[in-house]
Amino acid sequence: KKKTVSFSSMPNDRKINSTAACISLMLEGCELKKVRSNSRMYSRFFVLDADMRSVRWEPSKKDSEKAKIEIKSVKEVRVGKKTPVLRSNGLSDQFPDECAFSIIYGDNYESLDLVASSADVVSAWVMGLRYLVSYGKHSPEAPGTGHPSLRTSWISSVFDLADLEKSGRIPVSRAVQLIKALNPGMKTSTIELKFKELQKASERPGMEVACDLFVEAYCELCTRPEIFFLLVQFSSNKEYLGVKDLLMFLEVEQGMEGVTEEKCLEIVSKYEPSKEGREKGYLAIDGFTRYLLSADCSIFDPQHRKVCQDMAQPLSHYYISSAHSACLLEDNFWGRSDITGYISALGLGCRSIELVLWDGPEGEPVVYTSPSAASCVPFRAVVGLIDQHAFTASAYPLILCLVVRCSAPQQRLAAQCLRKTLGEKLYLEPPNPVASYLPSPEELKGRILIKGKKLPPTCEDSEGEVSDEEEGWELARRLGQEDREAPEGGGLRRVRLSRELSELVSLCQAVPFQDFESSRRGQRYWEMCSFSEVEAGRFANECPAELVSYNKRFLSRIYPSPMRIDASNMNPQDFWKCGCQMVAMNYQTPGLMMDLNAGWFRQNGACGYVLRPAIMREEVSYFSANAKDSLPGVPAQLLHLKVISGQNLPKPKGSGAKGEVVEPYVCAEIHGIPADCAEHRTKTALQSGDNPIFDESLEFQINLPELAVLRFVVLDDDYIGDEFIAQYTIPFECLQPGYRHVPLQSLAGEPLPHATLFVHVAITDRRGGGKGHRRGLAGRRGRRVREYTSTKATGIKAIDEVFRTATQPLREATDLRENVQNALVSFKELCGLTPAANMKQCILTVSTWLLHSDSAPSVTLNLAEQYPPMEAQGPIPDLLRKVLTAYETMIQTSRTLIESADAVYGKLIQAQQAGMDFHKELHRIETKEGLRGRKLQKALESFAWNITVLKGQADLLKHAKAEALDNLWQIHNAGQSCGIGRNGSASPEPSRLQAPLEPIPE
Repeated sequence: KKKTVSFSSMPNDRKINSTAACISLMLEGCELKKVRSNSRMYSRFFVLDADMRSVRWEPSKKDSEKAKIEIKSVKEVRVGKKTPVLRSNGLSDQFPDECAFSIIYGDNYESLDLVASSADVVSAWVMGLRYLVSYGKHSPEAPGTGHPSLRTSWISSVFDLADLEKSGRIPVSRAVQLIKALNPGMKTSTIELKFKELQKASERPGMEVACDLFVEAYCELCTRPEIFFLLVQFSSNKEYLGVKDLLMFLEVEQGMEGVTEEKCLEIVSKYEPSKEGREKGYLAIDGFTRYLLSADCSIFDPQHRKVCQDMAQPLSHYYISSAHSACLLEDNFWGRSDITGYISALGLGCRSIELVLWDGPEGEPVVYTSPSAASCVPFRAVVGLIDQHAFTASAYPLILCLVVRCSAPQQRLAAQCLRKTLGEKLYLEPPNPVASYLPSPEELKGRILIKGKKLPPTCEDSEGEVSDEEEGWELARRLGQEDREAPEGGGLRRVRLSRELSELVSLCQAVPFQDFESSRRGQRYWEMCSFSEVEAGRFANECPAELVSYNKRFLSRIYPSPMRIDASNMNPQDFWKCGCQMVAMNYQTPGLMMDLNAGWFRQNGACGYVLRPAIMREEVSYFSANAKDSLPGVPAQLLHLKVISGQNLPKPKGSGAKGEVVEPYVCAEIHGIPADCAEHRTKTALQSGDNPIFDESLEFQINLPELAVLRFVVLDDDYIGDEFIAQYTIPFECLQPGYRHVPLQSLAGEPLPHATLFVHVAITDRRGGGKGHRRGLAGRRGRRVREYTSTKATGIKAIDEVFRTATQPLREATDLRENVQNALVSFKELCGLTPAANMKQCILTVSTWLLHSDSAPSVTLNLAEQYPPMEAQGPIPDLLRKVLTAYETMIQTSRTLIESADAVYGKLIQAQQAGMDFHKELHRIETKEGLRGRKLQKALESFAWNITVLKGQADLLKHAKAEALDNLWQIHNAGQSCGIGRNGSASPEPSRLQAPLEPIPE
């Protein structure tokens, strides 16, 4: 049976909220499991000596003087499985990463590997040890003595302000209000209970509290141990972050670039509550907590809060936020039409709205989608509303999808109303016959496009017959009008269309879909088709590549199945993965599908348009929407997600449970192409109150990052009736690395005040969270055979010869990249870091070992050289020698990559361009070679695969070179800031090192 370690809380529910509390726990001692190099574990009692100079353990076969480690000999304290012993296969599944820690000590850098009963115990030991180590030879004062801290002074000054009578005491009710004002999400009952506890413990009951008791209550209630632990990790003095500490935290952990000391002082002055801290440039625990909770530190990348994508591509290259039945507030057939639904949808950035026009009782057309005639809305009123709100949330074009169910006379009134009300906003210019693609959203800014049927050019009358759309007939059947205009002998229905309405349609002419081959040969770029969810689903499963190819030039709109009478939503990802631009959603129905839609369209300034992945836009590219593995030319990324804690979690809305306590767990879901869809959950936080600690690491491989969405769902494990607590959905491309708070939302997408999740995000190929490598996480080096991407034969000799010239450059490109990645992983592992760490963290770790030693070996970085060697003077311990060797390998492989990349890149691009020269002649060559049927299909697929592979591998090489240059820049930067660099001038700018590679044309 697999052994596990329980995630119990601290002994006796003790809350660790200061360094003193950590050291106090260590002085009392506790049981930890000691791991030997043979992977066996032994329970031992570990304790800190009273003089705080040594850690001892018992029982031990060694004499008592040997079963100890002196604090002054400790080089480093590592959290997690970060040593060869803890990483060994025999142990990897026996306990969670969060319950392990290692003490690296002595001149030979030996490791004492330990496993605790919970992550909290690990935090206390690690925090206490790091505090003691950082003071080195200067013995710290006993916990709780000495001068009042920055924090205590500030809390006392808050108390003094509230002590209006200056009696040294304030009423309990005022003290409760004060703490609630300083920590708005906290429940009043929690604060009142804490005061009762402390009054009872100190035998000072009554209706008033003194300053010392107020300070104690505040510290116990408002200190989040996980944030205190983080502060201690980066603080030089373990009580607050100085400007240099904060700078280090922002650069190394949060992945921020170009941070200055001025920026750090701005953060301090904005978030540090104490006047003394602001004056001295110190960020104590309360200011640090406020900063981490602020919008400045949100998980959502602020760059994506405004329009940040290229808006000059053709309209068909974007996903467009689309609504179905936007006027409904409830379900489709029992709901009521309400005009505010349009305002709500437009306010959320919706750029495509469906309007079904019916004959109105007053001779004017109406819009309604429920069978009750009393619930209709005059068309005139809807158009007036659209005119008012069309561009409040987004300046980009709005598409009105007209489904005509009214008579020709009322159509004329509708057309007049549209012209008169919308005026110049209405886009009426005829399509450009020489263009091949639709205009861009940028060109169509501020314009309203009408999507609808158009009379054929041969019709010269004031009205004529056109084929009808299937959409909207489910409602007609319910209205008892299903037989109106029904065709004889099957086929498409015909309806009468007035010329006035026909003339309003320009760039979005609705046409019936026949098949992909007919569209390829005869469909014009301004014509678009609507597909029912069932029909589109069939294409997505049976011929996804053809659907992707179709959507490169033409717009497609997917509408929900008429069977969804409850107005439930389809999964938009099922159609986005095939490039379908407009997936019409029932905005009035909350839930997972609407969360995905709302989260997805947040990524480009919530403007309602999101640029599709490049692999779906390029004229020649190979993309299978149902791929079960990584895609050619798209680098797979690894998301390391640590769910640390939750704050102020509410009870589920529909819960029938009487108590206030929830037992939450977190589900992290990835939605995207089938190869990426995955879900992991944390353990349940039992009896945790409103602020549970999860402390659990989850991992996801993302094969197509541009289409992936991450959704957090918080659920109650001990529910009656309703388990849903909160959710938050964010596009993968919008994630910020580092320590972040997730602002939780309700099922309807409304913000939940003060409810958050605290997480750590690390992504491969990203700064901050690091640039780890998937292989390093999957297993040990040398166990897998290197896989080379190759081209495929098309069966056409001239073309195959061109692609064959790329065989060697493709191998070289893979070798250059993989050699560097393998060397990086080895170096990071020897530094005791995960593959997701960045280079700056590695150099700082090595410098920390060297600085925490009396007999520190002399190791320096020679920053005078572009590829700085790490040099040792005199004898050095075995571990350090291995680190230097790994560093040297990493520098050499990086140098080879940087110096060889341009030539290999040139060969790949040359082969790609030579291949593309055949593209225009492809059909002529196919005919000449006599290819048809399956052979022709295979030749076209292989050609697209080869072009995609060559472009993709060239792209990967370009990024690898940029990353290697960035690593050199980080080495220079870290070498100077930590003191092991010599001969250093100003650190080289990455641009100065880089001979730029030309961008690859689409």
